[in-house]
Amino acid sequence: MTTLSPTRRAFLKAAAAAGGGLAIGVYLPVDGVRAQRGAFEPNVWVKIGADNSVRIMLSMLEMGQGVMTAMPMLVAEELDIDWNTITTEWAPADRRYGNPNFGGSQTTAGSNSTRGMWRLLREAGAGARAMLVTAAAQTWSVPENTLTTEKGEVIHQATGRRLKYGALVDKAVTLPVPAKVTLKDPKAFRVLGQPLARLDVPAKVNGTAEFGIDVKRPGMLVARVVRPPVFGGKVRSFNADKAKAVPGVRHVVQISTGIAVVADGYWSASRGVQALAVTWDDGPLASLDSASIAKQYAALADKPGAVARNEGDADGALSRPGPVGPGNTGPSGPGTARVIERVFELPFLAHACMEPMNCTAHVQADRCDVWAPTQSQTATQQAAMGATGLPESKVFVHTTYMGGGFGRRAEPDFVLDAVETSKAVGVPIKAIWSREDDTKHDYYRPVTYVRMWGLVDTSGAPPRAWKQRIVQASLLKRLNPNALNASKGVDAVSVEGAANLPYEIPNLRVEYIEADPGIPFGFWRSVGSSVNGFVTEAFIDELATTASKDPYRFRRDLLASHPRHRAVLDLVAEKGGWTTKPAAGRFRGMAVHECFGSITGLVTEVSIEKNAVTVHKVTCAVDCGWIVNPDTIKAQMEGGIIYGLSAALKGAITIDKGRAVQSHFGDYQVIRMPEMPAIDVHIVPSTESPGGIGEPSTAVIAGSLANAVFAATGKRVYRLPITLG
Repeated sequence: MTTLSPTRRAFLKAAAAAGGGLAIGVYLPVDGVRAQRGAFEPNVWVKIGADNSVRIMLSMLEMGQGVMTAMPMLVAEELDIDWNTITTEWAPADRRYGNPNFGGSQTTAGSNSTRGMWRLLREAGAGARAMLVTAAAQTWSVPENTLTTEKGEVIHQATGRRLKYGALVDKAVTLPVPAKVTLKDPKAFRVLGQPLARLDVPAKVNGTAEFGIDVKRPGMLVARVVRPPVFGGKVRSFNADKAKAVPGVRHVVQISTGIAVVADGYWSASRGVQALAVTWDDGPLASLDSASIAKQYAALADKPGAVARNEGDADGALSRPGPVGPGNTGPSGPGTARVIERVFELPFLAHACMEPMNCTAHVQADRCDVWAPTQSQTATQQAAMGATGLPESKVFVHTTYMGGGFGRRAEPDFVLDAVETSKAVGVPIKAIWSREDDTKHDYYRPVTYVRMWGLVDTSGAPPRAWKQRIVQASLLKRLNPNALNASKGVDAVSVEGAANLPYEIPNLRVEYIEADPGIPFGFWRSVGSSVNGFVTEAFIDELATTASKDPYRFRRDLLASHPRHRAVLDLVAEKGGWTTKPAAGRFRGMAVHECFGSITGLVTEVSIEKNAVTVHKVTCAVDCGWIVNPDTIKAQMEGGIIYGLSAALKGAITIDKGRAVQSHFGDYQVIRMPEMPAIDVHIVPSTESPGGIGEPSTAVIAGSLANAVFAATGKRVYRLPITLG
């Protein structure tokens, strides 16, 4: 038998050699696994047993977006197995399971699961299948090209002989891993593109799914961590004895994130927190408030920023609009050139995950185990390594389900709560945040101030100039202090959805200005496009009505060189009934936006009574490229729309005296069931590479909604959340 041990150089060469026959860069067997009898594990993703069992490893995290089903579908299609026979297992923290789109980090974010893993996982399945075919060919002494596979069996076409995969595993483990494999023609797909039922649903329905907050360990205690109420504040003093006097409280320890009160259970820990007499050093942000942040941003927006995109001469066109000449004559004849200047303001937003932050850890002298509902096994492992001083090989991450992520669970702060506390007290610790902790100590979507300028002809001709200046904290700089130096001052995340504006405007300029008031900020569902999807679509709609042109036709004329965008726009206009009159008292708005490799269009129908907006229906069209599971696409479009509606109608974290004002779902509200609109999703057939699906619709809904509100009231929306009256 042969055990292969590819070198790092050989792996990188293979990974770079993808072509018509794809190099298998994922074949890195665990030492000795392939040499075991009765099991075939050609790579880290697939294990086939002699009993015909098939296990597929899951490296991307399931937080409701469907990857627990989509990722195995990619393997199963190329492996040609019976979908109903597979089992899945969460992958540990291990760089072999990393996402290529994140430099090998095991991180589930940025709508990158399918985009990053689709080729890798298909190769894994195809390579395993090729080895099984070779094993069967050798067993029967027939050419490989006379064999085919179906539902976990190799079939000899001439005689009809069949061998189950399990009968071939002992021979397959002796074979070399193929250097290249040929992937299936999509016309031959049996699994991919099918609306398969999600694998995570049964366990979630019957209660057997283990979320982070469900974890229990022998001897475990529960911790609540008290943090400074003012961002950037520090502990000055505290009275541990008062907290320890509460029945059930065992320990009070200071850690890097605050003061941990450790007790037999959550409620004892919470009462200990209430008894803990803490005095704080509020630090330099004690007088900061939302009004002063807005003033600071407005002043910054008065000056030019770093240039993210520059075509033509937007500044020149805006400063010299001039008379409308023959080349700018609209369908109704000569009009008037108008410069439109607007300011858009968007607040901090919390993630509001249904399951509050939590983590369980057990730190021992020679190892650390972490059970976490995390979006990043890599970040979790690295945080635990830093807190314990243990090497990577001694830190073990046990993945659980999570009750929502939206970017929040990629942060390691809640992991440190458990790891540092366990290290201090010497027993397993489950750290649990309250809803108030979760809301008041989030990594918020950054507050944003945007100035917009447009030059448009009132007779309906296309706009001649567009300028956008974005003032926002830099997420890239937070990840890498030198990021802006390398990009000439532009944060690519902040300008996403603006710098790639698809509309054909001859003079177009997008600028970025960094501003960080000191409030913690992080990645929030659809990230930069959560701002720019609203701003650009609200502004293009205003240019359309200023030009006396239908917003749909106006957009369509500007998308002549973008057929995918135009197809999405046409489909959503058709399905949303754009050219028909809505029912009495109903009004419609539309938006189309590209982000994460997908293009989404919405038509939103509303009514307004006593300054209250009711959303009745949202029609959605999406081109996300190559389709894995249409049911997942529809579900994610629906979920993203509702998440974005909550933000557009209700969401705002305001700052007063250096602290977040909002603290729970009572004052940071989300859409309730009676407020749910009907949502109708349509998928545009596409052969393009897969786009993301977890975030795009969140980016589009605010613009579509704002434009519907204008249709109903005649008033434009420049600030979120939407308030009337």
